[in-house]
Amino acid sequence: MKPASSASALKVQAVLGGGFKVLEFDDSTRTAADAAQAVGCSVGQIAKSLIFRGLQSDRSVLVVASGTNRVDEKKIAALLGEKIVRADADFVRDKTGFAIGGVPPVGHATPPVTILDQDLQQFEIIWAAAGTPNAVFALTPAQLKDQTGAAFADVAKAI
Repeated sequence: MKPASSASALKVQAVLGGGFKVLEFDDSTRTAADAAQAVGCSVGQIAKSLIFRGLQSDRSVLVVASGTNRVDEKKIAALLGEKIVRADADFVRDKTGFAIGGVPPVGHATPPVTILDQDLQQFEIIWAAAGTPNAVFALTPAQLKDQTGAAFADVAKAI
């Protein structure tokens, strides 16, 4: 683990400011399980950034979900008033400026509509991707809300 040095991770660090520390790992933190193992937390504490595309509007929709949850696309559609689909890699890079596996909840090329998973609120500290598949940063759920300007909602698919 070391302070951010890659261009994408430094971009996220600049957006976040000095109150946060972007860290890079030698091993991948691409999946929630990988990230949890790297930082030593539960998978639920990983705030994974998932990008969807609004079918009618073509807008970028960011859902920041707990690492243990699957997102219920019907719940997101109901919140937005339009159907959504999982975005492909080109759409993700174009709208966010980042590759899948390293999409942070902040610093997107085109500001997305953002929804936060209410289940993240149960944790004192959560960890989010920071621009590369091996960069993360820690924050509280309240800080996530402040940084994104988004609200918490029920987004998890019932199992």
